Amino acid sequence: MLQCLTSGSCVRLVQARRSTWCFLALVLGYVLYLLFGAAVFSSVELPYEDLLRQELRAVKRRFLRDHPCLSEERLEGFLQRALEASNYGVSVLNNASANWNWDFTSALFFASTVLSTTGYGHTVPLSDGGKAFCIIYSVMGIPFTLLFLTAVVQRIMVFSTRRPVMYIHTQWGLSKSFVAIVHAALLATVAVSCFFLIPAAIFSALEDNWNFLESFYFCFISLSTIGLGDYVPGEGSNQRFRELYKMGITVYLLLGLVVMLVVLETFCELQQLKKLRKMFYLKKQRPEDRLAILEHDQLAFTSTVVATPSYEDKTRHFLGVPVLTSPSGDDPMIE
Repeated sequence: MLQCLTSGSCVRLVQARRSTWCFLALVLGYVLYLLFGAAVFSSVELPYEDLLRQELRAVKRRFLRDHPCLSEERLEGFLQRALEASNYGVSVLNNASANWNWDFTSALFFASTVLSTTGYGHTVPLSDGGKAFCIIYSVMGIPFTLLFLTAVVQRIMVFSTRRPVMYIHTQWGLSKSFVAIVHAALLATVAVSCFFLIPAAIFSALEDNWNFLESFYFCFISLSTIGLGDYVPGEGSNQRFRELYKMGITVYLLLGLVVMLVVLETFCELQQLKKLRKMFYLKKQRPEDRLAILEHDQLAFTSTVVATPSYEDKTRHFLGVPVLTSPSGDDPMIE
């Protein structure tokens, strides 16, 4: 009996704090997911990093052996300066000196990556004035971009999701939730095909050193606004029509970001996902003072209704007609 009561109280406690327990489980799951990703990345990438370090040390030793007039300190200084310049988008190689990082099309590409929070990091402001302007430009531009994207996505959602789902639901008589799921799956398939698979094939053909996986990787990293910057198109030395190519990439990134937001918003409107999100949210509770006011108003309204005489009572009182009642309180009996 005591065990039954204990188990019943535990069940009631869990049900009363269901959103809290679900939120704690979500936090724990997210931390475990981070640890899992760190473990996988470390186990996969650490051997390649060690191999690259060994190769660089071997190349450095061979270079110093072939050039005994050059000291290791001078070589270290030259390499350090070259790497610092490379981090700012300036290369010392002859085949990369023809490409400018701050012509108009490259600057437009940089502005789009800043406002969309992609931030490849391959090109950064060099001067103090450029860094200060980048801060001011981002502070004003990122909220402006969010407002712009929100307005565009809201208008597109009417024609791409809400009206088609409602039309099929009313005309064909299918379940609205089923239609919404099928529509979201079809929309995601079209988006992946048009903004991941086809562009990946195009990038793998236009970029010399990119295969299909690397091109698909660039599309995903860009449209998810991760922007690692390890792959940036249009930076090859023999890139033809580089300005037009950069302009096309800028348009692709903006359109792709809008489409990704439309797809995400479509999935967020599914009833199943709404129920899943509610598991982790706090329930809205009305304040106690508001409840007290409502109860007081209800009592006042009830007392007013009870105390108000009926229309029949008013009429009888005005005409002076006596009300006959039986001793037992039944209906009037007139003989």
